[in-house]
Amino acid sequence: MSHRTLLTLLVTLLAVALLGGCSHYRDLPPGTVKAITTAVVEREEVKVPPPPVEPPPSMDYVIGVNDVLTVNMNGSDFSSGTNGSDTKSGSSSRVDGNGDIHLPYLDEVKASGLTVSQLTRSLRERLKKYFTNPWPTVEIITYKSQPLNLLGEFKSTGTLYVDRPLTLLQGVALGGGYTPTANLKKAHLLRDNRMLPVDLYLLIAKGEMRQNIWLKPNDTIVVPDNRFQQVFLFGSVKNPGPIPTMPDGTIPLSRILQPDFVGGNLNHIRIIRSLTPTTGELIVVDYEKFLRGESASFILQDGDIVYVPRSTLGTWNDAISEILPSLQAFGSVMQPFITIKYLTKN
Repeated sequence: MSHRTLLTLLVTLLAVALLGGCSHYRDLPPGTVKAITTAVVEREEVKVPPPPVEPPPSMDYVIGVNDVLTVNMNGSDFSSGTNGSDTKSGSSSRVDGNGDIHLPYLDEVKASGLTVSQLTRSLRERLKKYFTNPWPTVEIITYKSQPLNLLGEFKSTGTLYVDRPLTLLQGVALGGGYTPTANLKKAHLLRDNRMLPVDLYLLIAKGEMRQNIWLKPNDTIVVPDNRFQQVFLFGSVKNPGPIPTMPDGTIPLSRILQPDFVGGNLNHIRIIRSLTPTTGELIVVDYEKFLRGESASFILQDGDIVYVPRSTLGTWNDAISEILPSLQAFGSVMQPFITIKYLTKN
């Protein structure tokens, strides 16, 4: 055997050994030809309707804790000034934690929960005990009880205090536009620590006005950054949790599922895909088909939740109930179409 032939043989054997040591494919008989098909065995599209259309709220501002008021009696300042600070409008009274303001003669007066006109009528009735034909007037000089939080990729972020009812689109406009890295498809509205089924992308990019709901005090509008993209791996795996994607926001399923580290049922890998807060897909993938060389690797997208069950699960209700503890550990990935469609009875 010549030196060239021997060298070629050694290189070939070395290549085979290296490939065999790192390959994840199952052995196939020599000469086997496999037709490449999809590894997806089940796919369900999920859509959640937006919240019911609510009638427009009253345009009268409702006074709340920390608002600052001035009260005048027949044209003269009537505020005590003992619970506020001097302003150009005279003395002021801040609504305290009990919802009261403090005034001469009347001491504590309930203000929180009332409009200016309602508070004025209340003061007029109580002051008749001390004055003939009293005529009080109330003015809000500082609005501090109805915050709106703008977080993420707005040009102007922070907490704003609104002085009138606002729609979602009006609230978004207060942010002054978006940064170049804003991810509108993942923008969402938080209320009472839960993500509402409202699609800001459809509202802003497509003009679907049904998404334009009325905001409430303490609402938070979040626009994430598209530079930090990841998928989530849970279930019968060694290292559950988030996994960064490639720069384009995708990653092959085969890259995060190493057979040496994965147990459970590879025939029924469950994938929850969030397209927007109100739309998504529930996908079942047979990973064994990829290992047998019968399919290409399934491509995951930013935000996908991958769950490797320990056994074959029945319905998606069963699967999500089992996934729930893991999802709750990563509350930011709990999309409304999951919580509303599958967890409302839990």
